[in-house]
Amino acid sequence: MNLFANGRGNITGKRVPLADRMRPRSFDEFIGQTHLVGLEGLLRQAVRSGNLFSMVLWGPPGCGKTTLARIIAKESNAYFETFSAVLSGVKDIRAVIDRARARQESNPGATILFVDEIHRFNKAQQDAFLPHVENGLIILIGATTENPSFEVIAPLLSRLRILVLYPFSEKELKAVIMRALRDRIDGLGDKELTIERPALDHLARSADGDARTVLNNLEISAFLAEQENNPEKRISVEITEKAVQRKALLYDKSGEEHYNLISAFHKSLRGSDPDAALYWLGRMLMGGEDPLYIARRMVRFASEDIGLADPGALTAALSAMEAYRFVGSPEGELALAQAAVYLATAPKSNALYLSMGKVKEFINRTGTLPVPLHLRNAPTTLMKKMGYGRDYKYAHDYAEAQVQQTHLPEEIKGHTFYFPTERGREKEIKARLSAWKAFRNNQNKRK
Repeated sequence: MNLFANGRGNITGKRVPLADRMRPRSFDEFIGQTHLVGLEGLLRQAVRSGNLFSMVLWGPPGCGKTTLARIIAKESNAYFETFSAVLSGVKDIRAVIDRARARQESNPGATILFVDEIHRFNKAQQDAFLPHVENGLIILIGATTENPSFEVIAPLLSRLRILVLYPFSEKELKAVIMRALRDRIDGLGDKELTIERPALDHLARSADGDARTVLNNLEISAFLAEQENNPEKRISVEITEKAVQRKALLYDKSGEEHYNLISAFHKSLRGSDPDAALYWLGRMLMGGEDPLYIARRMVRFASEDIGLADPGALTAALSAMEAYRFVGSPEGELALAQAAVYLATAPKSNALYLSMGKVKEFINRTGTLPVPLHLRNAPTTLMKKMGYGRDYKYAHDYAEAQVQQTHLPEEIKGHTFYFPTERGREKEIKARLSAWKAFRNNQNKRK
């Protein structure tokens, strides 16, 4: 069964978009995601050893999720079925299972079921897959842009490996572009086009890590290059600006100035200098930087460098982002300026940032410690008999809503991660935490 009929060299393949024609068809052709498809990558090793497993490929659009699923099926000689989480129901799942069972009886080969946008599955659909994933009748490969921890039911999630895919780097996207320009069978090689370095930089940068987007923009650029009076058949930066509908950033070719400016902006905010923050903000906006990129950096700054010293900072940054989305340029840029001044003049604290770093480091070191029984929910009789929720103290039943009770695993009882500063609202938080601790200790002594 040939599941890849529109292979390279197929004449009809020229009629499909460049992004589809240039899909890699083997691990060796795949650019990027080396932690999964490199010579020692997890997926390549799994296919090579014949130990394929059910998985969810989690990553942003255009990072190669669907392509990887097809490559896995091809290189493992498995049957490949696709399923729509939007258009199909439990009845369709049964049909897929029946076909897989029939194949297994006549020709013992794996059936890979690929479900794009698996986060759109309802609970009944997910439940229907459970036994067949567990007994190995099908190898389920889901693809999602959403966090599977929130979208996939726990029983199914426990039977799947979550594999994270990352946006393509600009270097990788440039390699994708050059491969398409050289490929004479499925790419643009027969057009004998060249591309200027600034144009290559612009296409790679404006795609924001999305390989599909970069190939779509390249295809339009190639079309425009052929239409214009362009005897040298060269794709210029002006052509890519038309194709992408975005002005090329006025930064140097290596992108260093891009990072220099955002660094200067971030450090001006951290240094509580509103004038410098406004200056660097203006430089970036006039240079053609994506305003939403600046807004995202301010959202990050609000939590990383201000945190609970002024909880309103995060609200201000998010409001500025939403205001810009609503109004656009140039009016929306004023909302970004308002947020920048707010962040620059807010009290600073990195206590929250440091505490999360400590928590992650601690979890990596101690592993997944069990939740204490008294903190567990007990919705069933069996759970109650097992001690779930026993001796839990409901804070509102106690004076000042304070109770002497551990909320951490027994192994790390009493450990402290968050150390508020004396700045801004954190000074109040620190005093409150100290008062609560003293109150609980006093109550304990009275007992």
